[in-house]
Amino acid sequence: MNAPVEFTAPAAEQAVLRSLLRGVLRVLFRGLVRPPMPIAGQRLVIRLLTAVSPPQRGVARTAESLGGRPCEWHRPAQPRGSVLLYLHGGAFLIGAPHTHRAICGSLARRGQFEVCALDYRLAPEFRYPAARDDAVAAYQALLASGYRAEQIVIGGDSAGGNLSLITCLRLRDLGLPLPAALVCFSPVTDFTGEHLHNPPAGDPLIHPKWVEQAIGLYCPANVARSDPGLSPLFADLQGLPPLLLQVGEDEILLNDSLRFVEQAQAAGVQVRLERYPGLWHVFQAHAGMLKAADFALGRVVGFLRERGC
Repeated sequence: MNAPVEFTAPAAEQAVLRSLLRGVLRVLFRGLVRPPMPIAGQRLVIRLLTAVSPPQRGVARTAESLGGRPCEWHRPAQPRGSVLLYLHGGAFLIGAPHTHRAICGSLARRGQFEVCALDYRLAPEFRYPAARDDAVAAYQALLASGYRAEQIVIGGDSAGGNLSLITCLRLRDLGLPLPAALVCFSPVTDFTGEHLHNPPAGDPLIHPKWVEQAIGLYCPANVARSDPGLSPLFADLQGLPPLLLQVGEDEILLNDSLRFVEQAQAAGVQVRLERYPGLWHVFQAHAGMLKAADFALGRVVGFLRERGC
């Protein structure tokens, strides 16, 4: 793909650690989180893989509710006044606020803003648009609690990146004030699955069979996979707030990011694309361990500071 690139990260360091992580992910995630493993088993795998997430110094973590859904707040001692509504990844099938504490806690500490990780409804129990409706309700609850739109950022990874985009589009269509910015890590933007990337080094995280399973369980049978509500690549993107999109080059969803950036720029959206060579899907989850993850999250904070968040 030939999407314009604003920033390409320097070659990743820690070759030995990266090789070790690749091997572990290939065996324990890519090898297990896919059919024929039942969804309950997949949820258990990610829970075990993310069980150890040390608390961030100076950040308080509390379980609460927002917009009628459970959530987890990460609050620094002296917050700047902004809040990031974080929507976790997991193919709309697995994951929860506690599986993404490394990202959320690190962003709260680095940026000194509050982070609210939403426990939205998952498929197959709840198909589209349940997750989007939960995210819209959470955003409205933030507004009702006193946050101004310019103090709110919506962000997420993978499926949560998709949810960030379609939630913002829904807010726009409802005539609600839009957030100050969007932050997406390797978002799913095209549910047709017709342009998956085949990285030479392989994708250590996502198995194509898992993508097929997620599409089948999350997307309603009567909704086209190219429907703009599902696949923001095909939506009218005009009016979206500034967007930061980070993507690893060794992942099958690379083209989802590159193609979306082209469409967003054509629609006049302020978009910053960051590509990370030698890294995989949502490598930011290794914050505190992988230098490249810490570097990427530092770039997120810089992007949001430029916008007063």
